[in-house]
Amino acid sequence: MDEMNKEVSDFKELTEGEIVTGKVVKVEEKQVFVDIGYKIEGIIPISELSSLHVEQASDVVKEGDELTLKIKKLEDEEIILSKQAIVADEAWEDLEEKFKNNVIFDATVKEIVKGGLVVDVGLRGFIPASLIESYYVEDFSEYQDKTLNLKVVELDRSQNRVILSHRAVVEEEENQKKQDFLSTIADGDVLEGKVARITNFGVFVELGGIDGLVHISQLSHEHVEKVSDVVSEGETVKVKVLSVDKENERVSLSIKETLPGPWENIEQQIQAGSIVEGTVKRLVNFGAFVEVLPGVEGLVHISQISTEHIGTPQEVLSVGQKVNVKVLDINEKEKRISLSIKEIEADQNQENLKAYEKEEDQSSFQLGDMIGNKLDKYK
Repeated sequence: MDEMNKEVSDFKELTEGEIVTGKVVKVEEKQVFVDIGYKIEGIIPISELSSLHVEQASDVVKEGDELTLKIKKLEDEEIILSKQAIVADEAWEDLEEKFKNNVIFDATVKEIVKGGLVVDVGLRGFIPASLIESYYVEDFSEYQDKTLNLKVVELDRSQNRVILSHRAVVEEEENQKKQDFLSTIADGDVLEGKVARITNFGVFVELGGIDGLVHISQLSHEHVEKVSDVVSEGETVKVKVLSVDKENERVSLSIKETLPGPWENIEQQIQAGSIVEGTVKRLVNFGAFVEVLPGVEGLVHISQISTEHIGTPQEVLSVGQKVNVKVLDINEKEKRISLSIKEIEADQNQENLKAYEKEEDQSSFQLGDMIGNKLDKYK
């Protein structure tokens, strides 16, 4: 009787919430029996083994395991214990500290559920779809059993709510890369990058931390109507840094500045005295600008447009017209070419005159011969 009273007395000394230690003596499919030093063995329901879904108790513990447990319920000579509660208490303290100090930590994805991912952080941590990456993720299957860098973005102990974000870590790393990159580049630097996006007004080039803009006017020395005619997404290009705005994280780039200019070695392509075909690009009061090579325009002064007197270039020329011009002078350093249409006309007129005089001489000679032959008959 005394022994029974002692056992009852010992049992009554236990309280809900108390921490005890024990050894697993039996593992069933949905519950575990633990010897905690009392005649009555404690029971751990499968739901109290882990914060995550468990199919069988044997997936978590085995006979002989030593466990630290919390008493969840005492009733009808039954002791309900929890392994998960011990882990959860420690986890809450740890997560609250991480949340307070903005700590980045690793966790492995244990489940894929509708709307996101579940990780085991001692609690059931949830990563919503919008917080997985900095871009839209359609298929979550590749994340199963994958370890991710995470930050706590929301905690609510009363609701047992733990919201985590991998996206926050990625964006923080990307921002740091941007700052590091912006601190190392300067105007005039020549870099290599990959075309990330094409727009109507230019292209964005990824430079390893930040996207810089190449405006359409900086794609080529020639006029560009359509950006995709010059570059394509994914293409590696060489660019020159035109300006860096560190405050707004903007970088202006140029592909054109890395290419040989149209005037480079121009004197090897066109020589003074040569005649070339060109296109009238602009008409001004003092003459016409004619493109003789892509990106290379020369001036035909109004006095060199025609052998006849004209008041304005528009009297004989129009924009887009193809014309033959004679190169009078080339200055590569000053990017200037002097051209003439008049000299071609004058040369042509001179040739026509010589041809006419030659025909006249031949005609006179033949007429004299004919008359001479006739006169001989009358001698």
